[in-house]
Amino acid sequence: MPDRFRRVPPFLWIATAALLLILAWHGLPLIQSLLLGTQAEPRVITPRGNLAEDERSTIALFEAARSSVVFISTTERVLAPWSRNALNVPRGTGSGFVWDAAGHVVTNHHVLAGASGATVRLADGRAFSAALVGTSPAHDLAVLRIGVAIGRPSPLPIGTSADLRVGQKVFAIGNPFGLDWTLTTGIISALNRELPAQAGSVMVGLVQTDAAINPGNSGGPLLDSAGRLIGVNTAIFSPSGASAGIGFAVPVDVVNRVVPRLIADGGYVRSDLGIRTDAQLNEALSARLGVQGVFVLDVVPGSTAAIAGLRPAQLTADGGFIPGDIIIAVAGRPVSRVPELLAALDQYDPGATVGLTILRGGRSITLDIPLQAGGR
Repeated sequence: MPDRFRRVPPFLWIATAALLLILAWHGLPLIQSLLLGTQAEPRVITPRGNLAEDERSTIALFEAARSSVVFISTTERVLAPWSRNALNVPRGTGSGFVWDAAGHVVTNHHVLAGASGATVRLADGRAFSAALVGTSPAHDLAVLRIGVAIGRPSPLPIGTSADLRVGQKVFAIGNPFGLDWTLTTGIISALNRELPAQAGSVMVGLVQTDAAINPGNSGGPLLDSAGRLIGVNTAIFSPSGASAGIGFAVPVDVVNRVVPRLIADGGYVRSDLGIRTDAQLNEALSARLGVQGVFVLDVVPGSTAAIAGLRPAQLTADGGFIPGDIIIAVAGRPVSRVPELLAALDQYDPGATVGLTILRGGRSITLDIPLQAGGR
């Protein structure tokens, strides 16, 4: 055999055989890749088809409501430590929504509490300095006003909350953690929840939802599947401070009663009987005496309750307790706790007369009592 054949190293024969084996296995694509280089092409798009009906309705709801929702940023006036010059520094952010054609914007009281100024930014990017119209800490509601000459956003449609049902779909729009115009969805998880409010009062009748509500959502709208306002997102229950699927909203029936008073009067004055009660003591007395109602602990002299003849409880010389009148219903609506009594009276304006059903000496009687102006 000629020398030129005998001198080919054995490993070349092995490599050639391996290459032929690879080419036989992978075929033409590998040959093209080796000769021409890698040429990647976009994948063929699979037609999607129409969106599902519930997707289309959710998109339509958001697009209809988006321009009515606003981004609120607040500032606080502080003194610079060295120069003693007054500075406006950022304080926080929140959400709100357009209430009417006059430029009123509804949000939470706690979004504005402690702030010296607020700026309202619309969905189209325009920003306006806002004037404070009024607040109601007891309901955690507040009203701002902005001057929009042209292109004024439409107010949100108003729904009702008295007929809400657990399991209804709900939609929240707001600015969680500053992420503007965010939509989250969920259902009504429960009704008639209670939360503490400012000045020791209690907010009752709140709507509970599992729609994601986070810091920054406060003051934004909670909508039903028809795009109507059914609540104002106000608080969450969360060990971490972020959404844990338990959010709360002020029901729209309360909003629709309180907001017009804030616009007209700059504040909300609650209706009152002129009696003194205590929520914790009332719970203890009810459990001890086995009576469900609100114990009248004292009657303010000259009040409408005093004029109507309501009788307060008495303490005996030996420290005993003699119950006075016990309120068990307002206008036929049973009440067994102090927050329920306050919520029932809150349905009426000062000056209105309500039928108060009381237990007196074991006997039920009804008195018609005019309501007087109480605290804010």
